[in-house]
Amino acid sequence: MVLQIEKRYTSEEYLELEEKAEYKNEYKDGEIIPMTGGTTNHNKIAGNFYKRFPLTVQGQDYEIYIGDVKLSIPRYRLYTYPDIIVIKGKPIYEGTGTTTITNPLLIVEVLSNSTKNYDKTDKFKYYRSIPGFQEYIMIDQYSFAVEQFIKQAEGQWIFKEYEIEDAVLVLDSIDFQIVLRDIYEGVNFELIEE
Repeated sequence: MVLQIEKRYTSEEYLELEEKAEYKNEYKDGEIIPMTGGTTNHNKIAGNFYKRFPLTVQGQDYEIYIGDVKLSIPRYRLYTYPDIIVIKGKPIYEGTGTTTITNPLLIVEVLSNSTKNYDKTDKFKYYRSIPGFQEYIMIDQYSFAVEQFIKQAEGQWIFKEYEIEDAVLVLDSIDFQIVLRDIYEGVNFELIEE
């Protein structure tokens, strides 16, 4: 029997490796975790939300990022790539570069069968440790289903659920609303990809 010792990385080693990596990787407390590829439905959903957001909040003080911007969560020694990050004002960067931010107001994740349990449990717990984080949206890619969590002044989170095509997702932290039909535009639920 051969004992294999798992290599642990410092956050500095991870960031250096990630800068040169061909594919994105998350980092969790010393472990580098390869990210799975997204599906076409996943990509369409994130893209639909992303492209409608700036049109609605144009002239307001928000910035939106999709997929390729790292989020640092120091409390849990975690670096991750949310599907969509919205910040108010200007990004606050970790370190001297412009690839890792620390101040999300709102995060959107498109759920897949392989990641939905993590997105709904541990990842949400990690996100909640970020002081300015106010709203979490999880969008199912297999049916009309959106879950919304809104932070209250006392640190409690309110849950809302949307499950019909004509339902309107109304954000709490930002003056923005979108019909589920628009989020899912061009999505083919008959495609089962993973």
